[in-house]
Amino acid sequence: MNEYILELAARHNLPVQKIISTNELGLDFQTAIAEEEGGKRWILRIPRRCDLLSKIQKEKECLQFLKSKVSFDVPDWKISSQDLVAYPLLTDKPALEVNTTTQESTWNIDISSFDYSENFAYVLFELHSVATQGSSLKVQSSKEVRQEIIDEIDLVKSELELSNGLEVQWRAWVDDESYWPTFSVLNHGDLYAGHILVNSKGLITGIIDWSEMQVGDPSLDFVGHYVGLGEQHLDRTLEKYKRIGGKTWPRMKDHIIRRAAISSLKFAVFALTTGNDEYIQTAKGQLKG
Repeated sequence: MNEYILELAARHNLPVQKIISTNELGLDFQTAIAEEEGGKRWILRIPRRCDLLSKIQKEKECLQFLKSKVSFDVPDWKISSQDLVAYPLLTDKPALEVNTTTQESTWNIDISSFDYSENFAYVLFELHSVATQGSSLKVQSSKEVRQEIIDEIDLVKSELELSNGLEVQWRAWVDDESYWPTFSVLNHGDLYAGHILVNSKGLITGIIDWSEMQVGDPSLDFVGHYVGLGEQHLDRTLEKYKRIGGKTWPRMKDHIIRRAAISSLKFAVFALTTGNDEYIQTAKGQLKG
């Protein structure tokens, strides 16, 4: 596989000499770190399917829109084609790294402290405050998001076996307006510690993987934080976010937790979209409740 990646890079005139590591965890892309003879390192993202070009083009447009509007680092794509995306490796490490061989997780932050969670609030406030008027970004109101989730429930129920308990729980949340915000913000859409870069002091310096960026429900950007670090860290982030001017609503925390609970629905939709039998079987197991 490493030889194939080097050949692919060479076809795009990228002068890398060796593969430092590969990551197979991504559902859409295989990722590799490659190095030039002089030591410069690159992130190479190799699409797993041939239908990802529109997604690649969308993410490229998102990054071009975003890079001059935020203070933290984002990828600077130098190659973006249907078979390869490449950009210079950003300086710092992800807050959470997973060993692709052992599947063991390593935190590059002090999870016994709330410093990272409070820093995260500042980063989210900056992102959610970006003005998007005049952009070509996808915009979804809460009403549209709710209808999308209803359609996804209907799709999964018709194509896969869905437990009655999960269906009742999901529909009750979607139908109850009190959970939902009345406004939309610019969000990353797939924000968890593996996509957040931190320096040696644990401060956030960059964010990667922007393929799901859109203007929509702000709770999306808190879900991965809650799932990864738990309720106390979510509380600290929400407290700081509100204090510095982040726009909130009465049931925001409950809404975030409910959003986290539909991960199996989202994975099932992804599995059906790809048609991958292994994913579909995994989704069926998750949907039993």
